[in-house]
Amino acid sequence: MHVVVVGCGRVGSSLAALAVAEGHSVGIIDKRPSAFLGLPPELSGRAVVGFGFDRDRLLDAGIEEADALAAVTSGDNSNIVVARIARETFGIERVVARIYDPGRAAVYERLGIPTVATVSWTTDQALRKLLPDQVRTEWTDPTGKVSAVERALPGHWAGRPLTELEEPGRWRLSVLTRTGRAMVPGPGLVGQEGDLLVLSIATGELAAFEERLGAAGPTGATQLRRRSS
Repeated sequence: MHVVVVGCGRVGSSLAALAVAEGHSVGIIDKRPSAFLGLPPELSGRAVVGFGFDRDRLLDAGIEEADALAAVTSGDNSNIVVARIARETFGIERVVARIYDPGRAAVYERLGIPTVATVSWTTDQALRKLLPDQVRTEWTDPTGKVSAVERALPGHWAGRPLTELEEPGRWRLSVLTRTGRAMVPGPGLVGQEGDLLVLSIATGELAAFEERLGAAGPTGATQLRRRSS
């Protein structure tokens, strides 16, 4: 497919290079002619000097044949304008805008424009590494109803079925990484020390999940089943 990238900084040039490496064609726009000097010499594609919200420059970059567009300049307003033009004028479904203001990013997500809020993502990643015992959200859906949380499995869960950790309708284990390999958990999976978990959690349930994760003994439901067996 053809991808248009608006902004040829570190993010834009990397996106363009990855798209070409995957076998796609690319048109990349930047207002600075010097920006294209950072592109890999083997990268093929259309390099267009100008503003991404200029219709003629978008046409030069192949917007009419494009299947996707990424607006990743250093300006929130420019990225949103470009994203809206791509979506509303040219009918491109796969559009993403880089937004530095997390508040704006949330608003535009609700309006149907996928965004990448770099400031909030970077801050969250740093906090998760500085304070690993705190519950941090890896991702929250635009409506704020569900979050993804990454947590290391505490040692007291080793040898216990991970189904005991789940609470249907409140949180569920989505991904487990063990010895560097990720997997979709299946029934009967038992925890091992060093496991890294990603769970989908309903908003408002983080504190309850943290309490469950920190519980050293089996859940009440499990205790009841054992007494009745």
